[in-house]
Amino acid sequence: MKDLTIDHALRATWQAVSKMYNEEAKNYGLTMAIGFTLLSIDPKGGTPSTTLGPKMGMEATSLSRILKTLEQREYIIRKRNPKDGRGVLIFLTPLGLEKREESKEVVLRFNDVVKEHVSEQDLDGFFKTMGIINKLISDKKIYIKTTNN
Repeated sequence: MKDLTIDHALRATWQAVSKMYNEEAKNYGLTMAIGFTLLSIDPKGGTPSTTLGPKMGMEATSLSRILKTLEQREYIIRKRNPKDGRGVLIFLTPLGLEKREESKEVVLRFNDVVKEHVSEQDLDGFFKTMGIINKLISDKKIYIKTTNN
């Protein structure tokens, strides 16, 4: 394809952002996936393990590996959910809270630098466009399944 497609722009930009985050995360002994997971855990009340995967858009097997790593590094602890004995809540340890704060600072720095270089109007347009794309996908307006008889 000679012309830049929306798909290509999204993938290329996300790959660049992902690479940037992983390079920065190394300075803190983390990966982007670990930082994202720490940011997705409620720092006060913990987060049910069953809601973490969908919240992050991650498959259960990938999330299990990350949670195991977080537990080994003593960033999280798992506790039984007092409201549902079958469930597990994920809590951040003091070290996990520290690493979460470092991850948050990295994300906020990215946002601040982008906001310094992109007008508010352009950012509003960007978020509006992303919202429309997400809605088109969730409403299944792009590819309609048909059955062949």
